[in-house]
Amino acid sequence: MRWWSGVLVVAGAAWWVGQASAAQDVAASGIDPQVRAAIEATCFDYVDGQLEADPVRVARALHPDLAKRAVVGEQPDERLGLRRMSKDELVELTRGGALKTPKPQWDRECRVLDVVGNVASVRLETPWFVDHFHMGEFAGRWVIVNALWYSKPARRRQGGRR
Repeated sequence: MRWWSGVLVVAGAAWWVGQASAAQDVAASGIDPQVRAAIEATCFDYVDGQLEADPVRVARALHPDLAKRAVVGEQPDERLGLRRMSKDELVELTRGGALKTPKPQWDRECRVLDVVGNVASVRLETPWFVDHFHMGEFAGRWVIVNALWYSKPARRRQGGRR
């Protein structure tokens, strides 16, 4: 018997038993607290760096070969359309203050979903977007390798940001 994201797994069969609290998830996850803190620090470098318009902070959170994508759906020249962004593009957007936001409007949460060896899955949520990260640990430092993000509809955003 094992818990997995609010699902009870017994002998290969699973039953949904409701969403566990964040405290239960942390306790049940078995993720080393120091590892969790290092992963969260990378996530906050990524988001807080953008909100502060600090390109150095954002750059240190990203793998040089970052693949940042958003699903855009069917396009005239692409059936399964993706919006693609590189590390350099994201750092330049940050330098230009694309997401700069006054600190009192910050509302963000980084949640470590899973860690196996030197890879992790993380969910970041702000009033404006949700990112799902794949992170890797390289020489003792966690960085974002892949990011798939969703831009929340404008009517749900706070502070007038896009």
